[in-house]
Amino acid sequence: MKNIFLIFTMIAFLNGCSSKINNYAEEIKLFQYQLNIVFADAKKSPLIKEDLKKFKGLDFYPIDETYKIEATLELTPNSPIFEMKTSTEELHLYKKYGIVHFTLNGKKLALSLYQSQDLITTMEYNNYLFLPFSDTTNGTTSYGGGRYLDLEIPETGSKTIIIDFNKAYNPYCAYNVTYSCPVPPTENNIPIEIPAGVKAYKNH
Repeated sequence: MKNIFLIFTMIAFLNGCSSKINNYAEEIKLFQYQLNIVFADAKKSPLIKEDLKKFKGLDFYPIDETYKIEATLELTPNSPIFEMKTSTEELHLYKKYGIVHFTLNGKKLALSLYQSQDLITTMEYNNYLFLPFSDTTNGTTSYGGGRYLDLEIPETGSKTIIIDFNKAYNPYCAYNVTYSCPVPPTENNIPIEIPAGVKAYKNH
């Protein structure tokens, strides 16, 4: 779970800097820079020692604002708590918070947002939403096990939420098999390419 805390802390930092960012490209470049800072830090990086020594930066798809979407948010308050599968035998408890509906490249899509039942009990991260997904780039230009997005619960009464695939990142098990990473549920399989965010790690 520690990767979730690190990434979400970074997202919160970037949200706080948003008023100082002049344009969208700068916002995403800052996101990429901060992500690379985490990976280059031996105390925080998921990279194994051999890879850390050679690390020069993650590979990203070109920044494309097409993949920043204002989606319609449908809440699912009566959803049960369930065990989300991971890359290991561990099971993490989540609850579906809602479903986002949007159209991308002419395709109508719906994805589920989840709340970690561990994080919801904390003051710092109880506003956190988790969006794991897979798409048709998996196993070619992106990591085969899918990617993640971190979101925050929008203001009360809001019927929309921003989904920005340019901020999609790999689970830590894409870099180091010792991590236990949630596997995107099948309901979040996207039947088109999402060429945005972090690409597959070249050494894995």
